[in-house]
Amino acid sequence: MTSIHTQDTDGVAPAQFAWAVIAVAIGLVMAVLDSAIANIALPTIARDLQVTDAQSIWVVNSYQLAVTMSLLPLASLGEVFGYRRVHIFGLVLFVVASLLCALSGSLAVLTVSRVLQGLGAAGMLSVNVALIRFIFPRRRLGSGIAMNAMVGSVATAVGPTIASAILSVAHWPWLFAVNVPIGLFALLAAWRALPQTATTSSYDAISAVLSAATFGLFISGLDGLAHGQQPVLVAAELIGTAVIGTLLIRRQMTITSPMLPVDLLRLPLFALSVASAVACFVAQGAAYVAMPFLLQNTLGFSQVSTGFLLTPWPLGVVVISPLAGRLADRYPAAILGGIGLAAMAAGVFLMATLPAHSSDFAIIWRTAVCGIGFGFFNAPNNRAMIDATPPHRSGSASGLLATGRILGQTIGAALVAMCFEITPAHGATLALLVGAGFAAFAALASLMRIAAPSEV
Repeated sequence: MTSIHTQDTDGVAPAQFAWAVIAVAIGLVMAVLDSAIANIALPTIARDLQVTDAQSIWVVNSYQLAVTMSLLPLASLGEVFGYRRVHIFGLVLFVVASLLCALSGSLAVLTVSRVLQGLGAAGMLSVNVALIRFIFPRRRLGSGIAMNAMVGSVATAVGPTIASAILSVAHWPWLFAVNVPIGLFALLAAWRALPQTATTSSYDAISAVLSAATFGLFISGLDGLAHGQQPVLVAAELIGTAVIGTLLIRRQMTITSPMLPVDLLRLPLFALSVASAVACFVAQGAAYVAMPFLLQNTLGFSQVSTGFLLTPWPLGVVVISPLAGRLADRYPAAILGGIGLAAMAAGVFLMATLPAHSSDFAIIWRTAVCGIGFGFFNAPNNRAMIDATPPHRSGSASGLLATGRILGQTIGAALVAMCFEITPAHGATLALLVGAGFAAFAALASLMRIAAPSEV
């Protein structure tokens, strides 16, 4: 049985609530985990498929590009055909593609399968927050968004640990094969409980193509800039981003319900929420990539010890997110987010300035501060973005949230690579200082929302 949702109802029926939450949570975990779960197995994959290490990186890049390019088009599709349908389509495609990945016998087949997997992941990620809005009753929306943010953050942080656990007992195809039974269970839950939502206007295929090209070229150019690609090619990709992006924005300004929600970005409250989110994820992406280098190459910790010392970040998110969600139902996100981001900026800065012979405790409490600060910001900020969005535009807000997260993390990782180009010996420290600066900027943007009008 499926719950039919209209804008007059307040969440799904109690009997379906748990199933709906499980369906959305499992989809989010699988989509997030698979963005990085293959990283640790790349050397083995390269040997087995008889390709170079550089060629094997396409196993990761193809997935990331597919997700980034298709998030906004699929979010818009959710507004046209319903968020439930897009989520289920994405989940089915993800499960089938995961099986194809596990059975791949060549890099070409694996890369194509990863592209399909990325499209499936984007289907789930693009409507993730939109579904949360219709699953949870209004009075518990902050808690629902907090739970969702906590699940996504923890999945991001524990990806390498889960990959290591699987590889300790099985070969690399099982990194993808495990998605099949889990995905089938999630599909059963989604089919049973996800709510139907009202549909709106027809689909704008031209905007979908322009959006995919804009974000695809930007990610490709940014990656090339960070990894020493030919300057002419990088310049061409970034110029293409600017030209096609301009065409996309001009087209969106003439449409009633645009795919790239430029109309929502005219709302100061929404625009500042987006700006603080992107800057926060730049800081998070830079910290996640730089801290292992700092701990292993500079401070001399082992791989196992590094994993242990970084665990307080996701644990901090887990501990603080429920509290942040409840507070978001009562207090302004501008203040909560500003406090959280200030704490995160302080934590990242303190990591960058660690003494040469720091104790385990000195590192643990710093990473815990980072996680607590991030968790205190993320849920209230997501709640503010959703609150500023009309219900029928929830898909646009959800797609922009997911796109901002991936763009921010990608920019953060690219900045780390650039910092190592500038100063190989101190690249991790410089990257963490840059990350602290982005977190501080995000805190300022969040606090500016106190005086921002909710309407233009």
